[in-house]
Amino acid sequence: MKIAKGNVVGIEYSLHLGDGQVIDASDPGEPLTYLHGGGQIVPGLENALDGLDVGDSKKVVVAPAEGYGEHDPEGIQEVPRSAFPPGFQPEVGLELTAEGPDGEPVPFTIREVKPDALTIDLNHPLAGKTLHFDITVREVRAATEEEKEHGHAHGPHGHGDE
Repeated sequence: MKIAKGNVVGIEYSLHLGDGQVIDASDPGEPLTYLHGGGQIVPGLENALDGLDVGDSKKVVVAPAEGYGEHDPEGIQEVPRSAFPPGFQPEVGLELTAEGPDGEPVPFTIREVKPDALTIDLNHPLAGKTLHFDITVREVRAATEEEKEHGHAHGPHGHGDE
């Protein structure tokens, strides 16, 4: 069965930024499983996997626009220290999550620590980066009705939403 929209796909992958130094990878024997066409992986990778079959391997280069987007300078903001809990010890590079106006999670990274403020970056850490994936397809199967209804693949032992 070839990869197509609505299939559950399992891939083993490694990711680097063009220098060969792996910054993320699936665990050996534990492929990343997702519902193809569900927007659960970056669009450039998902599009490149269309039509592949179990056992196929491929090197995929994903431009920022088809990955985590371009780096947005407006995503760099200065926030007063008073916006953080008393006793909080900020560190450059620390990745945190705030709560947005509607209760949604808003991830950010601390870029600079000043006496009265913190400079934070609301961009994804890989925004503006060209992504280099090495992938091998390990599983392709039709999604169950429940998976289609929920919009994601379930684990090997059933639902997996717990």
